[in-house]
Amino acid sequence: MSCLLAQPAMDHHRSRNPNSSYHNQQPAHKRERDASGRNLSDNKRFRPNHHHQYDSRSTQGQNPLTSQSLNTRRELYERDFPVYKQPVEVGCFSLDSERRFFNDSRQMRYYVEPDRNPYFDLRDGYKDRFIKRDDSVKEKLDHILRWIVANRSKLNSRAATSSSFAFDVDFVTWRGHLTKLLTTPYETREGWLLAVTRFRGTLYMSELETEAARRERENRTERHEEMMYWGYKFEQYTCADNIHSLPDSGGVVNTNEAFCTVVQTRLADHRLLFSGEVDCRDKDPGAPAPPTCYMELKTSAEICTPKQRSNFHRFKLLKWWAQSFLPGVPRVVAGFRDHEGVVVSVETFHISKISHLIKNEYNCWKPTVCMNFCCDFLSFVKRVATEENPSVVYLFSWEPHRDVTYSIHRDSQYSFLPQWYIEEMSSNEDSHHQP
Repeated sequence: MSCLLAQPAMDHHRSRNPNSSYHNQQPAHKRERDASGRNLSDNKRFRPNHHHQYDSRSTQGQNPLTSQSLNTRRELYERDFPVYKQPVEVGCFSLDSERRFFNDSRQMRYYVEPDRNPYFDLRDGYKDRFIKRDDSVKEKLDHILRWIVANRSKLNSRAATSSSFAFDVDFVTWRGHLTKLLTTPYETREGWLLAVTRFRGTLYMSELETEAARRERENRTERHEEMMYWGYKFEQYTCADNIHSLPDSGGVVNTNEAFCTVVQTRLADHRLLFSGEVDCRDKDPGAPAPPTCYMELKTSAEICTPKQRSNFHRFKLLKWWAQSFLPGVPRVVAGFRDHEGVVVSVETFHISKISHLIKNEYNCWKPTVCMNFCCDFLSFVKRVATEENPSVVYLFSWEPHRDVTYSIHRDSQYSFLPQWYIEEMSSNEDSHHQP
């Protein structure tokens, strides 16, 4: 059977005004709202629920400030697309083959466009040229915190006026944690745990591994492990170490290595600083400045039937869109592979076009629902996590088909801000207020 093309959306680089609202450049988002054209009441989203049970009863008039949970039903978030400012890269860092932090771009790689129909064997090197990062080691926010300490002079805009603010940011987190929030209204299989600590006016948000995720990690099949390798191998086929070189598919794949961007943006009234790994950048010297020159690389099974295409639109494109939209990465390059792990075609998906690509899918995901839920979750966190204390952790928990709930923990195993960071940021603050 000849396989169907994935129907990529093609466009050109768009000039972006960093002072404009990012969502204004996504016109399709603005049209996705409640079918009646009205804004749904905020009051319906929050309600007391101490039993973690899903309940669709309306609580019109419920005071959100006293609510103990956050409803995740997607219809509650079909409002106007929230303001999302164009993400601005404020820095970057690299992690080397031993996972050591460097405050520079030494691990940046450059995209080399392959033939439209290549023959990339993703299994090559799995047995003998693969160094896998130990994913049982939980790094929490440590690498981002190292970047903050190394670059705090850039972030101390409020330090001179208020001792309670370390820098002009409401939330510090990983891009991956925000991606999980965006996809929550449509997720049916995997829950999450997010630990939040308030320190000097900023909320730090770090993910904890759920029991289900731990069991899945510890019981992966060999086939699953190999398929995880395939994504990294595709990067090796399409990325060069510098602007003048070519990819070296005969080298070692080491998943300890990473290049990460650090971006600042604002979602409604939530000022965000987050970091995410970047696969590569456009090697054209005339390419736009980061993050617009960055690209995500993905692999996916060949699309051979209408059902497969529908699933691709409903599930894969949701995660690809969320992951790239957040930091302002405009393109995803996908390698479509056969059952033997051989990439047989490569297509480019433009993030700004994905909402058009899915619009004819029945009951499909909506970008506005994703962003409004994330925005409301951050508001929920702000109302709940009020105590300024690095030893206090607010643990937010969610399972599919249930509400988001939380618990509070003092001096527990959930604490994640390291002492070296607390001391460094405290001494840095104090130095600004000495006469």
